[in-house]
Amino acid sequence: MWQKLSLRARLNTLLAFVLMLGLAINITRLVLEAAPRVRAEDQSVIRLAREFIEALVVSLNETPDPEARLSQTIRDLNRLRHVSITRQDDTPAAERSASDGVGDDGEPSPAPPWFVALVHPEQTSVNVPISVHGHAGSLVITSHPNDEISEIWDGIVTQLEVGSAIAIALLLMTMTVVSRALAPLQSLSRAMTDIECGRYDTRVKPGGSPELAAICGKLNHLAATLGDAVEEKRRFAERAVSLQDAERKEIARELHDEFGPYLFALRAHASSLVRLADTRELNTGTLRRHGGAVLEQVNALQQFNRRVLERLRPVGLAELGLCEAIGALVRLWRESHPGVAIKTTISRSLGETGEMADLTIYRIVQEALTNVFRHADATAVDVTVEPAGSFSGLGRPNQGCALVRVHDNGGGLKPEHRFGLGLTGMRERIAALGGTLTVASSATGVLVEAVVPIGQRL
Repeated sequence: MWQKLSLRARLNTLLAFVLMLGLAINITRLVLEAAPRVRAEDQSVIRLAREFIEALVVSLNETPDPEARLSQTIRDLNRLRHVSITRQDDTPAAERSASDGVGDDGEPSPAPPWFVALVHPEQTSVNVPISVHGHAGSLVITSHPNDEISEIWDGIVTQLEVGSAIAIALLLMTMTVVSRALAPLQSLSRAMTDIECGRYDTRVKPGGSPELAAICGKLNHLAATLGDAVEEKRRFAERAVSLQDAERKEIARELHDEFGPYLFALRAHASSLVRLADTRELNTGTLRRHGGAVLEQVNALQQFNRRVLERLRPVGLAELGLCEAIGALVRLWRESHPGVAIKTTISRSLGETGEMADLTIYRIVQEALTNVFRHADATAVDVTVEPAGSFSGLGRPNQGCALVRVHDNGGGLKPEHRFGLGLTGMRERIAALGGTLTVASSATGVLVEAVVPIGQRL
């Protein structure tokens, strides 16, 4: 039941319970203090009446008519509120009068019978012996606490009424304050629902207590961040599609520009060989020349095919490992550009890097070397792959990383240079893994540096 209540209902219910408990404790205190108050009042009244009568009896026999004086004194004393005095022979009638449940003024007591029985269950009477002209007698002093009980009961009722009114007023005031203080929660709930539905432009006006205002501000920041992330994801998707299309166009261009001429040359040499076969006299020199040309074209096609396969999927990366794959890539570039010195340093302390990290590191080196041999006009290239310590980027905390550096001694990038699709796609690939890629250019060359989280699987 309690778990199903809202925060506002819980606060209001708790406050109402506290107020009712405080009021009940106060009323209970008054009820428990009522009996001692009545007993103290009875004892005080009876003591005073007894002392007065004892002092009166001493001078009673000196009066001309002691009986008349005694009767007059008894009538005068019976006008008191909390006590009645009767002679011994009048006691039954007085007891009957006191037991009728009426107050000292003859009105019924406003206190309920259960309260009277709880506070003062029986009357208190005291006999005071007297002697008038040698005749012994006694006066009966009987307490009548009905007025005191009525006053206590009226105080309890007043306390209950005033306390209830104050409690209700406090409860209403607190309900209003709580309702206004928690009003931003409804806006927060609606905003979260809108964000869940994909409306990331939703904003909440900060209000309420400082804590709720801070939560509203953080929710607005979260919505903006999510909107930016979704937009960035959309841009990444568009760019990935563009990069795929550009890569397909590049492969198609290379196939057309390089693969086509080789096939045309092979076809021409094959046709020449067929024609030579139809002649009666074979020219071995011509056959050898056409055969050598065919072998040359086949070797060129094999190298071109190897480069295309390397671009699509590194050959031997999964089987041979990262070091051997990069070594094969470097050897391929050395064969095609023997005038450029390529130095590679791959640390053996990288440990288990994972397929995804291996492919990413390989692609970084491949793309950087491609740019060096296409644009840098360099004579030396230094390739380094080493551990980079724990990672503090977007990946998992304390995740190991590999630091990849490719540095050349070319002339650097021109001021108006714009990165091509290769480096742009590589930067997004590394960002998707949670790493970073930086390119620094100076007069002494270009440094491509990447931090790649390792240990991830494809």
